[in-house]
Amino acid sequence: MGERLLVIGGDAAGMSAASAARRRERDLEVLVLERGPYTSYSACGIPYYLGGLFDDSDRLIARTPEEFRSRGIDVAIRTEAVGLDLDARTVTVRDLAARTQRTEGFDRLVVATGAQAVAPPVPGADAVEPVRTVDAAERFAARLRHGDARCAVVVGASYLGLEMAEALVQRGLEVTLLDQAPQVMGTLDPDMAEHVRTAAEGVGIRVLLSAQVDEVLRHDDGSVRAVATSEGELRADEVVLSTGVRPAVGVAQEAGLEVGESGALAVDDRQRCRGADGVFAAGDCAESHHRLLDRQVNIQLGTHANKQGRIAGVNATGGDDAFPGVIGTAVSKICRYEVARTGLTEAEAAGAGIEVVAASISAKTRAGYYPGAGPISVKLVADPADGRLLGGQIVGVEGAAKRIDVLAVAVWTGMRVQDLELVDLSYAPPFSGVYDPLLIAARQTAKRIGG
Repeated sequence: MGERLLVIGGDAAGMSAASAARRRERDLEVLVLERGPYTSYSACGIPYYLGGLFDDSDRLIARTPEEFRSRGIDVAIRTEAVGLDLDARTVTVRDLAARTQRTEGFDRLVVATGAQAVAPPVPGADAVEPVRTVDAAERFAARLRHGDARCAVVVGASYLGLEMAEALVQRGLEVTLLDQAPQVMGTLDPDMAEHVRTAAEGVGIRVLLSAQVDEVLRHDDGSVRAVATSEGELRADEVVLSTGVRPAVGVAQEAGLEVGESGALAVDDRQRCRGADGVFAAGDCAESHHRLLDRQVNIQLGTHANKQGRIAGVNATGGDDAFPGVIGTAVSKICRYEVARTGLTEAEAAGAGIEVVAASISAKTRAGYYPGAGPISVKLVADPADGRLLGGQIVGVEGAAKRIDVLAVAVWTGMRVQDLELVDLSYAPPFSGVYDPLLIAARQTAKRIGG
């Protein structure tokens, strides 16, 4: 029998690590602990499932525990790691179904415990189940199908909050979305976020900003009846909390693994935990190096989790792959608009003490005469000294968002806006005007610099 790799967490990072390790080392025993009933599921798809875009939650599952077992990876579902002893190389495991505990040993370890929702510190909020897993989404969907909910309150105007608000509107509910911040989607600059707010209100979502939640109120049977806020009492048959998440590092931290300033586990570019031989971490519970800010951050996205998990699995089996870092690229669809960003916003640059110049333009996603042409807004952020592109934001109708990938490559490689405005991008009337909006935005930014 070979050595054992134990993986805590059976979603993107954990199963990527387990799969990479199994491919590289055939006699390695691989055991994955997953506290839920599913592995390798798409949490990003939950709002679309709840909105009725499809009715079968199985479509959110990339690979089942049975599929992994058939490939030589032992998966223990409904099994939670509650203790970790790095010296003894053991994990204390709680079987949530049998309500028993046992100890599992390991030679090498990958921590992929993900992130956990943070409820606002107000009475009643802790009793609202986060809709972050497939099984939680199934329970929520069942209530929507079989209950008589007519109105909902979504707390937190993040990507997820906006997506959930739209999903509930599509289910026929009256929805109020509120946030204590003065804008929706704090990952955008205010001028770009205003387009998103307009789109949300356009589908009937009531948006309340600079609003404080005071309490989640309940009926005698425990069901939600309202949310008390600084704007008054809001009736609510359902409440969704989208007030943020934090890395799930409790067990690892108690065992002595180092946590960085971001609150996530400190790792190097090989996903190795500091000061712990043979221990790796990946995904939402681990830090990443931000290539522009030159510091460690915690950005929770499935794209990073899959890459980091694969690298952790490779290096846990003797490889030497490196994770090159992140630049904050993200994309979403909010009501009629596609929303995307990469690199730094003006606000993030100011917070980091980085001087920038920015320019915004409005254009059409296609040639103006072509059917289906719609609005697109592009904002670029650049270094005023040399024109190096530092960030970009896009809000627009269908066909807008994936343009962010061009900007992501430009930011990643250090391209100047003066060069971007002359890049040989494709053109045909169904896809853009003869000057793509990115080229127009680059030209306007270059003018601000004086190039």
